[in-house]
Amino acid sequence: MRLIPKDDELGWTPYAWTVYVAFFTISPALARHATPLDWVISIGGTLALLALYFRGYWVRGRAIVPIIAALALFGLVILPMNPSAGVFFVYSAGFAARLDNDRAAIGTIAVIEVIVGIEAFLAHLHPFAWGWVLVFVALVGAINIHFEGVGRSQAKLRLAHDEIAHLAKVAERERIARDLHDLLGHTLSVIILKSELASKLAERDPERARSEIRDVERISRDALTQVRAAVRGYRSGGLQAELESARDALDAANVALECDVARLQLPAAHEAVIALAIREAVTNIVRHARATRCRIALEPRAGAYAVTIVDDGRGGEAPFGSGLSGMRERIEALGGTLTRDGSRGTTVTITMPLAMSIAERSA
Repeated sequence: MRLIPKDDELGWTPYAWTVYVAFFTISPALARHATPLDWVISIGGTLALLALYFRGYWVRGRAIVPIIAALALFGLVILPMNPSAGVFFVYSAGFAARLDNDRAAIGTIAVIEVIVGIEAFLAHLHPFAWGWVLVFVALVGAINIHFEGVGRSQAKLRLAHDEIAHLAKVAERERIARDLHDLLGHTLSVIILKSELASKLAERDPERARSEIRDVERISRDALTQVRAAVRGYRSGGLQAELESARDALDAANVALECDVARLQLPAAHEAVIALAIREAVTNIVRHARATRCRIALEPRAGAYAVTIVDDGRGGEAPFGSGLSGMRERIEALGGTLTRDGSRGTTVTITMPLAMSIAERSA
C-alpha cells in the first residue's frame, strides 16, 4: 500500500511536510499540567490528521472538499485546548490549492482565515494561539496555489510535447510510405518491362536479352540502395539522375523521350521534390498511358519556374492516386502547385516559387 500516489514531481516532499505534525503531537509534553485527556486528544488528533493528510494527495477538485472541511473542523474543535492545533488549519489551506481553479482555492483560504479569526474572538484566545495560524494559512495556501499552477502548466507542456512527438512519428511514417511508393512503384514498373522484353528476346536475340537482364539486376540493386536511403531520409539522387532514370524506363516501354530542361540552380529541397514528381509522372506513363512520346520541360517563368511532363497517351481525368496526391502534398508544402490536364494525352504541370534560386542559363 502507498500513502501517496506515485508521482515523480511530488517525490518524497509530502513526507517532509509531516514534520509540523510533531509540534501538535508533543505539545502535551511541553505543557506544565498536561492531563491524560490532553494526551488522548493529541494522539487521536495526530492519527486523524495523518489519515486526512495522506488521503488528500489522492483526490482533487470537489473530492478534496471533505478533506479540507474535516481538517478545519478538527482545528476548530481542538485549537482552544491545544494552540498547536493550528496546523490543522494550515494543512487545510494547503489542500485548498487542489480545488478546480485558483478562484475557488483563494476563496477557501479566505474562509479558513475568517473561521480562525472568529474563533479567536469568541474563545478569547491569546494572540500566540492564532496569530501564527493566520500567517501560515495565507503563506502556505499561496505557495501551494503557485506550485499547483506550475504543475498544471507543466502537464500541458508534457501533453503538447507528447502530441508533437506523436505527430512527428505519424509524419515520418507518411514520409517513408510516400517515398517507398515513389521508389518501388517506379522501379518495379521498369523491372517488369525489362523482364518482359528479355523474355521476348530470349530466343531471337539472346545477347540483347542478357543485356536487359543485367539492367534488371542493376536496377534492383539501385532500388535497394534507394530504399535504404529513403528510410534514412535521403530521397533523391538529383534531377539529372532522375531524368536518366526516366529515359531508361520510357525506353523500355518504347516511349520516346524529349527533354528541354533549363539549367537552373534549384534549392536542394525543390530539386528533390521535382525529381520525385518526375519519377511519379513517368511511372504513371509507363503503367497506364499507352503513350508513344513524352516531353519533360523545365523553364523559368515570372517569379517562378515550371516543370511540365506531357505524353500523347489516352489521357483521362481519373482521381489522383496516392502517388500524385503525395507529390501534391510535398509541392504545396514548398509553396508550389501541381495540376493535371487529361483532355489531350496527359499534361502534369508543377509550378514552384522562384525565390532566389535561378542562375543564368549558360551560353
